[in-house]
Amino acid sequence: MKKRIATIAATVMLGGLVAGCTGSGTKDTPAGDGKTPEAASKKPISFTWLAYDRTEGKVRTDWEIFKEIEAKTGVKVDFQVVSAEGLAEKRQIMIATNSVTDFIQVSTQEGRDNGPEKVFLNLKDYLDKAPNIKKFFDKYPEAKAQATGADGGLYTIPVLEGDAEGKGFNFVWLVRKDLTSKLGLKDPTNPDELYQYLKALKEKYPDAYPYSPSAVTGDVGLYTVMGNMFTGIQGFYNLNPQTDKYAFAPYEPKYKDAIVYMNKLYSEKLLDPEYPFLTGPQWEERMMKGKALVSYYWKANLSTLTDSAKKAGAPADYELDAILPIAAPGVKNYQFSRAVVGSTGRAVSAKVKDKDRAVQFLDYLVSEEGTNYLALGIQGKSYTLENGKPVFMKEFGEAPYVPLRRDFGVWYDLINLNNALSREAWERSASDKLKAINTKYAPYIVLAPKASVKNKEELELEKSKLSALTKFLEQKITEFVTGKTPINDTTYAQFIDQAKKLGSDDLLNMYNTAYKRTYGK
Repeated sequence: MKKRIATIAATVMLGGLVAGCTGSGTKDTPAGDGKTPEAASKKPISFTWLAYDRTEGKVRTDWEIFKEIEAKTGVKVDFQVVSAEGLAEKRQIMIATNSVTDFIQVSTQEGRDNGPEKVFLNLKDYLDKAPNIKKFFDKYPEAKAQATGADGGLYTIPVLEGDAEGKGFNFVWLVRKDLTSKLGLKDPTNPDELYQYLKALKEKYPDAYPYSPSAVTGDVGLYTVMGNMFTGIQGFYNLNPQTDKYAFAPYEPKYKDAIVYMNKLYSEKLLDPEYPFLTGPQWEERMMKGKALVSYYWKANLSTLTDSAKKAGAPADYELDAILPIAAPGVKNYQFSRAVVGSTGRAVSAKVKDKDRAVQFLDYLVSEEGTNYLALGIQGKSYTLENGKPVFMKEFGEAPYVPLRRDFGVWYDLINLNNALSREAWERSASDKLKAINTKYAPYIVLAPKASVKNKEELELEKSKLSALTKFLEQKITEFVTGKTPINDTTYAQFIDQAKKLGSDDLLNMYNTAYKRTYGK
């Protein structure tokens, strides 16, 4: 056990937790014993639940949704609150010592790994008493795959992040529309047009660096965006929607073109020269003060960035807007939707005192009514219906998640199970500008890849090779872009050879094997 704790602690030190940003219905859904939640409630019972305080508002004991839920189920939730900074370590220690709270949100991988070791309750044993959970897994085969351990047990209820049709998306190209409109610039559709677009902005605003990325890698990172623009592969490894197979972007014929293009932007000062080192706050300051004019970022932040800029003294006509995705000739122009099923899920402790009651409560939270409480709140107070569809109250503004989380406990991390439902309600109540952006982007959105379930050997391979490979790729590409290493056939061949030595082929084969095994493709 000491060895296991040490291993977990090392894991916590090596990588942080990525937490996802994630009601009252009108009819009751049967709980585990086939009765309505009111009839199924026995004597009052309390369950512990791990949570953390968000910046929008701290976890509260008087949120109305949980008073309603307690009235329906007899269950009182006892939140065990930790800081955001201490969450990952706390959770890992709980898992390592088999002392998790009654309800806890973990990665689906943690559920699969530790469930069979009796850390988490096997929900499969209770499906005959949990019709809503059974219905959930029948409806979302991907969620079932993510929740299934090596022994065939089901150990989490994965959180839903996107609609099943793949319409919702997170990211857009952001531009200073007030400036581009004054210059009469046409929205670019390919790399050459983007270059001319940035060059025109630089000529008019020489003190600005037209394109400033908020990160190097990740969903909004420079290398991700440019790699996708030239190859159709998002990130270093990802599914190619044209072939339904995983690809390694640097192997693609035009990846070198992407590096040459970024070097050109850098050398002509069209790309922020400090891009490899920018922090989030530094990037935001550039956007607010007119030092950055074009970027790729979360669409949900468009209005908040605009408001922050104006409060910081930006011109009254300061306007951020979105332009469409950009692709090189011959490359399919697309953008992935939000993943339907997330990488985290709700688990129940295998040591919970009343297992039947715990599953019955979880089943209620998965029901339509329970889901609505956590994802939407109270009808008439946090949301209303328009044309039969939920929308958040207009007075909450364009960033409704702030009052929702602070005042209602709605759409709150580690609590909500259906972020997709919350996001749909938010986008229905969004500004006309955001709705117009959604409409413009709709033809380019394709369904995000399903997450594969990796076996022990595959996880070990990924752990042993991916971090070192990614670090090398980031470092070498940065050297190419900034001119430290010249870009030619010889240096690029050396770049690919070193990637192979670090395991690029092994990882690519592993991702395709795991994907095919998980989904039979």
